[in-house]
Amino acid sequence: MSANDFKNLDTLAIHAGEDGVKYAGAVTAPIFQSATYLYGGESDYNEVKYTRLNNTPTHMMLNAKLAALEKAEDAIVTSSGMSAITTALLSIFERPGHLLTQSCLYGGTHYFLKNDFTRMGHSVTAVDVGDPSSWKAALRPETRAFYVESITNPLLEVADFEPILQFCRENGLISIIDNTIASPVNFNPIALGFDLAVHSCTKYLNGHSDIVAGCVVGSRKQVAPVVKKLNYLGGCLDAHACFLLNRGMKTLGLRVRQHNQNAQELARWLERQSFVKRVYYPGLESHVSHRNARKYLGGFGGMVSFEFKGDPREADGFMARLRLPKVAPSLGGVESLITRPTTTSHSGMSPAERKQIGISDELIRLSVGVEDLADLIADFTQAAT
Repeated sequence: MSANDFKNLDTLAIHAGEDGVKYAGAVTAPIFQSATYLYGGESDYNEVKYTRLNNTPTHMMLNAKLAALEKAEDAIVTSSGMSAITTALLSIFERPGHLLTQSCLYGGTHYFLKNDFTRMGHSVTAVDVGDPSSWKAALRPETRAFYVESITNPLLEVADFEPILQFCRENGLISIIDNTIASPVNFNPIALGFDLAVHSCTKYLNGHSDIVAGCVVGSRKQVAPVVKKLNYLGGCLDAHACFLLNRGMKTLGLRVRQHNQNAQELARWLERQSFVKRVYYPGLESHVSHRNARKYLGGFGGMVSFEFKGDPREADGFMARLRLPKVAPSLGGVESLITRPTTTSHSGMSPAERKQIGISDELIRLSVGVEDLADLIADFTQAAT
């Protein structure tokens, strides 16, 4: 019986993928810090052991663990979340084609699709994921895929995924989902029926804000073209970052459950505060996506966004007075991080584009860490007074 025969996420996070990489009795899988490996008679270039091909023993262990956590057949680790997203899309769009997306996406994804992707000869149409009747009109003969996020950044919306999957099946589209904010603890999109899932492993999968990494997971058939494309684009992850990501994932379940709990309680507290105009959290009954979140998610995640009652300068002053959350981009670490998306994650969008999807200058995005909840509430209270 191998570690992969177990089904519980907490067990898989510790043991999956590691059966074949123990060395000299080491309990922890070592770092294989070698760029190149002896030729073993491989007939396929993509199977030659080489760090750029993400197939060294360190990488293969990590790929197996990522696949196990997402209940997928295969996975490939990449140098960043954006590397995972761009490589997955470029592996599908090798000739000019058309992509459907939901209207609110992470700023980096939006910028890539609007600029580089379209300059390559592709086209993109953003649709209202809440209105399936409108999707057919957006289809073109060259439409190849439908791209969504499990929990959107930064308004934390959750789509009804089953109609999206049915639409993709009926029209021969590849379904792609960014599962970064939900994490495999709260949602397994491949098990639901998505073809590919991408992650910024920088965030919850690693969980300690000390590496940048990404991954693509799915069936062997769907991941194989991504691996081939990645091998030539060169988005490899170095061995030490692989080791740190593997170490970080061992506590994934423990961390994310605490993130969920802290975020839920802090969101409820924020709803009652006079300095807050509106709170965005899918675990709140007031959130537009609460019904979908209850339908699909095992937990509502560690991200809370809220509109500050004041102008952007006052919002910045409030954030500066906080002692626990650090004013910084990114999310998913054990420490709380806070930012205004208009200055960081979505600064590449024009004010008009941000306004169209509901991102105001006063919107604050909080990545709730695993600090003691009472300490977090006390800190927010002193910053608001």
